[in-house]
Amino acid sequence: MRAARGSVRVRLRDLVAASDPGLLRLTAGLRTMGAIALTLAVLTLLHADVRHLVGGAIAAMVATFAIREKQPGPQAVTLALGLPVALVSVSLGALLHSRVIAGDVFFVALIFCAVYARRFGDRGTALGLVGFQVYFMSLFVGATVSALPQLYGVVVVAFAASAVMRFGLVRETPAGILERLRDAFRARLAQLVSAQLELLDAGPDDIDKALQGTREGTARLHDTAMMIQGRLEDGTSDEAVARLVQRRIADAEIAAERLGLLLLTARSAERADTLTLHLPGASLSEGGRLPVRDEATEILRRDLEALRALVLRPVSAHPGAGLVQLRNRLLGYRDEENLPKASPAVQDVFRGIGEAARAVLGLRIALDGPQDESDDTPSAARSREELDAEDAAIDGGEESAEDTATGLRRPTTRAAVQVAVGSSLAIVGGEFLSSQRWYWAVLTCWIVFINTASTGEILVKGYRRLVGTVLGVIAGLLLAALVGHHTWTAFALVLVCVFAMFYTAPLSYTLMSFFVTAALGLLYTLLHTYSLSVLVLRVEETALGAACGIIAAAFVLPVHTDRRTNDLLVTVLERLGAVTEAAVEQLSGGPPDELLDKARDLDQALADLRAATQPLTHPVTPMRARRDTARYVVALLETSAYHARSLAAMAELLPTHPSIAADPRLRRAGRRLLHNIDAIAARVADERADVEVETGASIAALLESELPGGSRYGRITDRVLRHLQRLDEAVVGLARPLRVPVAEPKR
Repeated sequence: MRAARGSVRVRLRDLVAASDPGLLRLTAGLRTMGAIALTLAVLTLLHADVRHLVGGAIAAMVATFAIREKQPGPQAVTLALGLPVALVSVSLGALLHSRVIAGDVFFVALIFCAVYARRFGDRGTALGLVGFQVYFMSLFVGATVSALPQLYGVVVVAFAASAVMRFGLVRETPAGILERLRDAFRARLAQLVSAQLELLDAGPDDIDKALQGTREGTARLHDTAMMIQGRLEDGTSDEAVARLVQRRIADAEIAAERLGLLLLTARSAERADTLTLHLPGASLSEGGRLPVRDEATEILRRDLEALRALVLRPVSAHPGAGLVQLRNRLLGYRDEENLPKASPAVQDVFRGIGEAARAVLGLRIALDGPQDESDDTPSAARSREELDAEDAAIDGGEESAEDTATGLRRPTTRAAVQVAVGSSLAIVGGEFLSSQRWYWAVLTCWIVFINTASTGEILVKGYRRLVGTVLGVIAGLLLAALVGHHTWTAFALVLVCVFAMFYTAPLSYTLMSFFVTAALGLLYTLLHTYSLSVLVLRVEETALGAACGIIAAAFVLPVHTDRRTNDLLVTVLERLGAVTEAAVEQLSGGPPDELLDKARDLDQALADLRAATQPLTHPVTPMRARRDTARYVVALLETSAYHARSLAAMAELLPTHPSIAADPRLRRAGRRLLHNIDAIAARVADERADVEVETGASIAALLESELPGGSRYGRITDRVLRHLQRLDEAVVGLARPLRVPVAEPKR
């Protein structure tokens, strides 16, 4: 029974870890909810009235969520600096309470400064948020000069409660977050293997659903790898350890994605295109050939389950020979040991399982330290030797890039001007709707500019906020009717809404807006200002604020979605070219380079492009052809990034892997590929550029030895050739949707 309960706990822990990597959303929700609850408790003991309780709740929420730094020291400094900023802000809010014009002018100036402060990094962003939101709080509670002493006390209590929660009750360290993210990576890797098992077993009617599950699992694993990449510098004290973890995470991600591609090939009538794993809606040819209930398929199913067990259950934590035997058997496939009799495509899947098992072994060594070697088979010992040699070759080194834009071209300056103009329009329009609650329009205008960079992104965000607000109004009506004037019941529901708001914020902006509006309905109830007309006014002010933000973004220093996506597309292509060139050069015998860093820079640029294309790929967009084109281009780029990552990982194996050696002929094969990447980037940057994409013989044909009777591939492995060939095909495939001329093949 104890073993069963322990197994259930482990499964639940893995499920939570996979659904919330690093427990970042859970921590944010608990910390903010706890800060509000602690503030309310202290203010209640001090006999504060309901208005001050509401102000304290808002101030505690702001003091908690505004802090962005990752290290506790900088967090404490920012929180300490935020207190005087908040006190000044609430003072000005009270002083300008009765001076309408002066108050409006100052509010616009404050908004401009708060957005402009983003250029100074996380601290500037946090102090800007504190200044704006606390001023908004003073408007919400109707702050006056006579009430300033009590409001000062409320703000101090709120900041103190936030500090207690952040540095005491819900304390987290960069190392702890990184450890939880690594656990999440393991859990999501196991989920991806489970999705691949479903893909193996799926019949003709379920194949598309299983393929979509594999596609989503691959994307979720990649997202977690990127989150770990962003935390490595702060979460590890040793740069060599950070490089080692980065390498092992990349190896495991690439091995898992390759295993999925091999399964797709085994299920399709021909070699599966990598694009199938990245393009939504893509399907296998002829519905797939598996499952065939033969011996090889049953062994394949068993070994996938064994791989999943190795991911979730470290051998060192489970004494006995069972897991050791599983690991050794899977690693044996790398040496062609005991490969079942099956088609070449199915045998490739077994080899892929062996490579995935090797990646899991490396991941375990990097994360958990040395493992027991007493029961190693020769194949397992060889894998360990390769991993040890790779670990010894890993060194540090990092490059940084800075934004060189100045003046109105700087994104923070442009956004500050836009939001100031939009807020001015929102103030004027909001005053016509309500002389008392006009600030809701300003708040919406402010929020739609946060983390957006183009007119299309602002339009989508404004739409989502409006939908969430309408639904939240309905929920607010129901909750207010249930609560009535029961103060503490209302505050308890507010806390629940606050937790849900922060927990769902990274997942859905619409859901976050829903919980915000529901909480506001409860706060209005506490302030005895609740009515149906107030909540309807909230919807009207939200729509007005979103419209003002969109107008400002469209007509004041606009950054159109096409321009934004083109700029990001050029960046992706440039980084793709940098990774490919460095990998090909190293595979050709050139000097070592920081290949994994370049690959992660490519991944980050691709993530930025994917976010920027959301207005183009949104389900409600009327331009369906444009939506399909955007999805296809992003899928091709994701395919290219996968092959570039794989080439980078293989190039870094050169000093240690006996079956991979440099071949100078790769430089010749890479010239056309790099030329095509540069040509497409030039055409996207300037439609008048006189360039064209070259086509011709396959990469393998370009590597044909000039000596009669010579080896066709020399010492270059088939896998390197496949990655180069698929990357070449994906880059040429980009030419058509991006309208780049394609030259006729040279004879």
